[in-house]
Amino acid sequence: MTTSSAPADTIGLDAFIAGLPKAELHVHHVGSASPRIVAELAARHADSKVPADPDALAEYFTFRDFAHFIDVYLSVVDLIRDAADVRLLTYEIARDMARQNIRYAELTLTPYSSVRRGIPAQAFMEAIEDAREAAEREFGTVLRWCFDIPGEAGLESAEVTTELALTHGPQGLVSFGLGGPEIGVPRPQFKPYFDRARAAGLHSVPHAGETTGPETVWSALRDLGAERIGHGTSAVRDPRLLEHLAEHRIPLEVCPTSNIATRAVATLDEHPIRAMVEAGVLVTVNSDDPPMFGTDLNTEYAVAARLLGLDAAGVAALAKNAVEASFLDPAGKAALTAEIDTYTKACTAGA
Repeated sequence: MTTSSAPADTIGLDAFIAGLPKAELHVHHVGSASPRIVAELAARHADSKVPADPDALAEYFTFRDFAHFIDVYLSVVDLIRDAADVRLLTYEIARDMARQNIRYAELTLTPYSSVRRGIPAQAFMEAIEDAREAAEREFGTVLRWCFDIPGEAGLESAEVTTELALTHGPQGLVSFGLGGPEIGVPRPQFKPYFDRARAAGLHSVPHAGETTGPETVWSALRDLGAERIGHGTSAVRDPRLLEHLAEHRIPLEVCPTSNIATRAVATLDEHPIRAMVEAGVLVTVNSDDPPMFGTDLNTEYAVAARLLGLDAAGVAALAKNAVEASFLDPAGKAALTAEIDTYTKACTAGA
């Protein structure tokens, strides 16, 4: 990854990032609902405690700690009550991604929450697939799905999520995850469900080490067969773990602004992304729940560029990390990597 000894021109680098073709690997479905869409859904479902005023959402999305974030997140989940809501949300997320030149995204969905609220499984699958096909056709953004177990809902949610993935899994489904709080939610109990999903050909991408220590990352690797780690913030506290991640080319899905918003990390300047990169770990940059955290993927690349001292070539290398770590097919990876290289060459010619 290329770094610069002197600060890059901020305006120039921001413009470069905005036009850079990108992939995103750690971004949540409901957590990507823009204030406009959240307000529209809140107005549609007046019994919700979520504000129907987009301006009031900024205060509503100010989190005291990770537990408070989960409470707020679930209140937004409760706004998704029928297949039309699902389709609207998914399509609008793709529109926002296209504006950022995100060419490929693996969007984490929690179908258990929707099915439990009464949306028929088949209707949910048809809604997300219809939106996926429309997004690729109309925006050129390719979406793939990760079905995520909400850890706070226990083993019932794991069983339902696994059944939905294996029985009703849509064409775009590529991976199987585990989210929600880590404290009090040990990873080994989910091993049978990940075993079944992996046997069916799904990739393992659990969250781990965001609000707990390195032992949770080790458990995700050992018990859940993790191929990528969501967040992995605490991995830097264990040199042996960093060495393992680097040696086996196991990517970390790093979300800097999210970690600050949920108080997983105190300040951006204390964020461990530099230690991860210096240890040789394959780091990808992601937005997690962008509107909730007042960010987007372009902003996260700018944050990473500052923390890592990157110039345009270094930012492009970071973008190619995401392509490498993705579950895009080989031809798709080659095409997107070539597009990044062509764009970078055109932008940096004569620099």
